[in-house]
Amino acid sequence: MNIEENQQVESRKLLRRKLDLLLRTGKILVESSADTSRIMRNMKRTAAYLGLNEEHLHIHITYNMLMVNLSDGTHSFSKFQRCDKHGIEMRAISDISKLSWSAIREDYSLDRYEEELNKIGSRKRSYTPWQVAIAAGFACGGFCIQFGCDWTAFFYASFAAALGFRLRTKLNEIGSNGYANIAVAAFVSTIIAWLLGTFANSQLVADMPQWLACALQTVTPWHPLMACALFIVPGVPIINFVNDVLDNNIEVGIIRGINTILIVSAMAFGIVFAIRVCGIDNFVKDLSMIPHHSYWEYAIAAAISAMGFATIYNFPPKQLWVLALGGIVAVCTRNYINFGDSSGNIGLDLGPVIGSLVGASLISIIYIKVVHWVHLPHQCLSIPTVIPMVPGVLMYRCLFALLDMHGVVGELTTAMTNGIRASLIVLCIAIGVAIPNIFARKWIAPNRQRKLKRLIEERKARGKFVDLAEIKSN
Repeated sequence: MNIEENQQVESRKLLRRKLDLLLRTGKILVESSADTSRIMRNMKRTAAYLGLNEEHLHIHITYNMLMVNLSDGTHSFSKFQRCDKHGIEMRAISDISKLSWSAIREDYSLDRYEEELNKIGSRKRSYTPWQVAIAAGFACGGFCIQFGCDWTAFFYASFAAALGFRLRTKLNEIGSNGYANIAVAAFVSTIIAWLLGTFANSQLVADMPQWLACALQTVTPWHPLMACALFIVPGVPIINFVNDVLDNNIEVGIIRGINTILIVSAMAFGIVFAIRVCGIDNFVKDLSMIPHHSYWEYAIAAAISAMGFATIYNFPPKQLWVLALGGIVAVCTRNYINFGDSSGNIGLDLGPVIGSLVGASLISIIYIKVVHWVHLPHQCLSIPTVIPMVPGVLMYRCLFALLDMHGVVGELTTAMTNGIRASLIVLCIAIGVAIPNIFARKWIAPNRQRKLKRLIEERKARGKFVDLAEIKSN
């Protein structure tokens, strides 16, 4: 083999390595639940660092597969990458974004880039399994306060949710079906919440010393049943679904939407099975939706829930306070728009749909500026913050109404009314997060594009870009 052939072989090896690094970068983002537009932006920025001309590069993203092709009409090189493990890793999304900018700005060697990429891909989570379970429990307890429970019921909901979440984690670790794990976790959490509510109002507790009985008794024993399984709420998939659809990534968006439906269905199955086993009546229709807590109590509950969900999503620990403040702003704004004279509270009395849209939009707009201060992606900040606004009471009312139908037209109307209202609120939350980010990107993107273009021109001047005419394909 002559010198020229050796050079061709080495050039092809180098190109394949670059395409492999690009695909591995995209794989981490896909498996961390980044939205499709973010995956595309980060992969194109990484490609610019790797010296792959954008005009010759073709990237195709699906839910389970990534494909990159580098072609100039004469030469063509393609590579594929499966993406099988889908979780939520906010820290990985953030670190990939930082790595892609640092690599092109500081002219990383391929070895250094691969080393940093391996660290991100193999790094342990920031929290232990039990820390995550406890945080998930408190997140559901915060939900319970939003639904109107007292603080004793808050701890009951938290305890039931923490055990259910830990069980789901263990089932995931042994490799059983993810949807079945969701159903089992929802079932166990609901059973435990029912047992705790029954225990709180039992004669055994009543016969205890007065101080202990007061600490254990609750006037809202049914509320924990509504909140204890909400750690399963598919907030990230549904918001990514809306983001993808609005960004014209329809195919991936539809799959994310179907995944959301399957998660909710598995969750509903576990809850329904539990309430049938326990013989629980349709208590939800009798629960009042009129708020009786003070705003400061809702604010504390929102901060707890936001930080709890952020812990589940492996958000960087040092920035949790940003999400706590965001949760307070989002929920208190929602409540002010929603509440009013009809509920005997302070507010504009415009209802939960408009309130949820305004609350989610406001915090999303605020975070557009905050991302430059804390150096974290908008998606990582906004999603955990708005999840405490999910309308759990309406969702449960819809579920119970469907279960207790006896062929009466009015029962179907009640179920559909609650279901439609809950769906509208969830959709408004997702749109509130997505739309400000999409519109603001049009103003932010030109600055970033100019910066990226300048860095690319500097790399081209140093001969860092691949010339396909110099590489003969096999």
